[in-house]
Amino acid sequence: MNVEAKAAVARKPRADGQRNRERLIEAAKAAFAEVGADISLEEIARRAGVGIGTLYRHFPTRDAIVEAVYRREVDQLAGSATRLLAALQPGEALRQWMRLFVDYIATKKVLGSALSAMVGGSTDLYATSWARISGAMSLLVGQAAAAGDIRVGADPADLLRALAGFTYGAASPDWQASALRLIDILMDGLRPSREDRDPLRG
Repeated sequence: MNVEAKAAVARKPRADGQRNRERLIEAAKAAFAEVGADISLEEIARRAGVGIGTLYRHFPTRDAIVEAVYRREVDQLAGSATRLLAALQPGEALRQWMRLFVDYIATKKVLGSALSAMVGGSTDLYATSWARISGAMSLLVGQAAAAGDIRVGADPADLLRALAGFTYGAASPDWQASALRLIDILMDGLRPSREDRDPLRG
């Protein structure tokens, strides 16, 4: 067996392991949303199509898989800012990112009690995550303002506070639909004024 073949064989277990990890995280997210964060780890493994031993190799505790699901949601939300900007006009990228933020909040609310009960607490986890989310919002707002899609001077922190407010009342079955409608209203309010478009007009 040549060197390249040996390297391919050596990489295969790691690739299989990464696929299993992703399947477990995806299965856990769906199970948490459907049943709740107290669903058994055995059921998560069954849904992912792996044995319980495989689950424990990747996630030795319930806290570990809950945290992994939450971190992936944050990674996807924060990382989507640059992907959306590459594909859409900056203003539309901002709108679509805010819609993804609503999905993120929905997952966070499902995991809320489990995250709060984590050994060591969730304060540091939340702080790190919020910094990444704030950075993504700042990037989107800056690009949208520079493109003239929203008014100059819009504060990313204000928009995040508004989004957080849109997600209150999550016990209501239609809260997500309401939050998405409010995002459209917010975007309408962010349109540049006549003075923004033509600063020479008095």
